[in-house]
Amino acid sequence: MASVAIRDVRKAFGAIEVIHGVDVLIDDGEFVVLVGPSGCGKSTLLRMIAGLENITSGEIRIGERVVNRVPPKERDIAMVFQNYALYPHMTVAANMGFSLMLRGAPKAEIVQRVSGAADILGLGPLLGPYRISTPSFASPCAPKSRNCTSA
Repeated sequence: MASVAIRDVRKAFGAIEVIHGVDVLIDDGEFVVLVGPSGCGKSTLLRMIAGLENITSGEIRIGERVVNRVPPKERDIAMVFQNYALYPHMTVAANMGFSLMLRGAPKAEIVQRVSGAADILGLGPLLGPYRISTPSFASPCAPKSRNCTSA
């Protein structure tokens, strides 16, 4: 892990400034929560840290490195979006590997990547036996139907 330093970071969309000079220092290993009303800039700030949104001015450092113009894939950080999609009928492992399966990745690659990510996130014990199955999208029953008796 590394520290994150945000110094006088501003974000404007055209003439409208939406982030007004934020200063935050997050020490290595520190747990931080951003709290505020809808529309106050929490997600925009996180997107700027991740590199998914350009900053208008200021400086973002991850460790000692200024990352203002560093592409997201080179920042070595991860982000979980608030509009996530989990499928309750699938295992933790199947949810984690679902997008890889949709892309047609080989089963061995899916198992390796899911296991690696689970180890990093501390989710290994929740994986259980990893079975990759293709969910049936052609079911004659609606997911919440209680009256379905199809075979």
